[in-house]
Amino acid sequence: MDDPAQIRLQLEGTDFSPTADASYVYGVNTDAMISGRACTLGYTPQVLGPYFLQDFQDTIKKGEVKEGDFQVIVGGHAYGSGSSREVAVVAHQGANIELVIADSFQRIFQENMVYSGMPFTANRQVLQRLQQGEDIDLAQLAAALPPFFRAVAEAGGLLPYGTKLLAGLGEPPYEIDRPQKPMNIAEKIIASHTWTGVGNERGVGHVVPGDQVLARCAFRGMHEYTAGMVMNLYRLAWPEAPITRPDLVAAFEDHFVLLDKDTVPDSVKQARLEPAKRLTKEMVETSEANGIRLHGPNRPYQAGICHRIVVEEYGEPGDIIILTDSHSPTSGVLNAFAFGVGSTAMAFALRTGFVPVTVPKTVRVDIKGNAQGVLSAKDLILHIIGDPFFREEHWRESPTDTCIIEFGGPALEQWTVDELSVLTNMTVEGGLMTGIVEPCQPLNDFLKERRQKDFSNNFVHPDEGATYYHRITVDLDEVPLTVATPGDSRNRAPLDEHTSVAIHNVVIASCTGGSLADLRAAAAIIKGKKLADGVRLTVIPASASVAADAEAEGLLDIFATAGAVVSDVGCGSCIGNGPGIPLPGETTASTTNRNFARRMGGPGPVFLVSPAVAAASALTGHLTDPRTL
Repeated sequence: MDDPAQIRLQLEGTDFSPTADASYVYGVNTDAMISGRACTLGYTPQVLGPYFLQDFQDTIKKGEVKEGDFQVIVGGHAYGSGSSREVAVVAHQGANIELVIADSFQRIFQENMVYSGMPFTANRQVLQRLQQGEDIDLAQLAAALPPFFRAVAEAGGLLPYGTKLLAGLGEPPYEIDRPQKPMNIAEKIIASHTWTGVGNERGVGHVVPGDQVLARCAFRGMHEYTAGMVMNLYRLAWPEAPITRPDLVAAFEDHFVLLDKDTVPDSVKQARLEPAKRLTKEMVETSEANGIRLHGPNRPYQAGICHRIVVEEYGEPGDIIILTDSHSPTSGVLNAFAFGVGSTAMAFALRTGFVPVTVPKTVRVDIKGNAQGVLSAKDLILHIIGDPFFREEHWRESPTDTCIIEFGGPALEQWTVDELSVLTNMTVEGGLMTGIVEPCQPLNDFLKERRQKDFSNNFVHPDEGATYYHRITVDLDEVPLTVATPGDSRNRAPLDEHTSVAIHNVVIASCTGGSLADLRAAAAIIKGKKLADGVRLTVIPASASVAADAEAEGLLDIFATAGAVVSDVGCGSCIGNGPGIPLPGETTASTTNRNFARRMGGPGPVFLVSPAVAAASALTGHLTDPRTL
């Protein structure tokens, strides 16, 4: 129920029967299910179960759900928003939850339930039947799933299914003899990489939304939060088997590298640092043992946030790219099909080289107009995902539907790849599988510079006559400077409605807001000025190459001179693992991607903003339009 008092009554033993028109919490996110702090402790049901829903709506205490002997969890729309960390499902299992009922589920969370054997349904009649005392056959719920999900359930999970495939005992649970048809960008990429059976060349003539296929991955990646669980699942399923193509796999030490910094509160260090070191050690040891590239400070390969490095070094047009992180769509800026997966799906991909894909519906977003100086890609994506079409999932017709955005139009030419990647990065915040950018000159220029190769013949364009579920045209001249108000990235609002909000903590960082373009935009506002009294500003470059370029351009000196804390590279502030954690009583303006309650490590409200607005707000102490300075 969307009522803390009613939740409290249930925890205290009150028998509660909701009415048909009861209101349920929208967007119950994975950070609420299991906090970033608890995730550092391990990845087993025994460890995580007591922490399930701890501090949810400031109501639930540690262990209360597990000790309450609840068997069913009921949520509203967009249940499982946020992270791809499969520990959110494990926490349900550890709290002895046997069934999850919600109006709709977010894609990664739903897949994690399927692959790990967690029963779920979006059919409200199941709740009514339970209330009437009827027993529910959970196997019947699995029987109602689409063919591939059903095959996984019948095999006993995704990893046993993978074992059958490797033994040559499985055939594709989908039609492979398909004629050529016009397709959009994502469909063309998926079709070209679809598995067609043992010994066959991959690729089919076409795919359509709703198809479930196995597709060959070009790149697979994981980080400290997830690698331990991935490799534990892998060893249990295939104790002696080698990873398929380890040269196409990388592990990233990025989420915990800033935990020991001076500006991180001692309470956070005490709670997280030692268990984080254990997870990191586990990732490093398994990477070295399996020939996996290792990125991080003092590691063989560049330090930085995984998504930024994949864009800088690995991804190419037409690739299928997966990482165990929900912001993997960042690499969709490369004209690639990039998306996040859970630990079970990654273990499957490491062994087989394939990843299950539910072909998404595609919404074409054509962008025109002028960015008008300070209007940024961050303003645009907050404007888009806050639209009722996406916020209310108007594209969803069945529980297992997926959806993406194909970005196109003449306005793409105004922004760099750094800026365009913000669009794809935050599609997941709109409940979408990914975003993909059509070929454009900035992308061609970027790839020539970074890869020393001309990819113009490799770009994937939509076919003439391609089908889209919906088309939207956005005129930048009509997009205001936009913020996301606290609680959800989809809570869009014009900046000018919130300029009276006092700001105490400003963070310019993350895979979304720590690129060179982001630092340039912020430095242009701050240069020659000082922070407002009582305001903290933290700046964290997203990769070592970003930091080096920013240093060479004098950007880091600009921030330091203004009074900012300039940190080493890494991911951390976004999830409460580094400098910039909100202190008690503070309101934060951040260039990161999520503002769920307590997501950044403190209880205070967080507004999501562009780098220019973040910088201006740091100078004034309230949310500020930079054009007014």
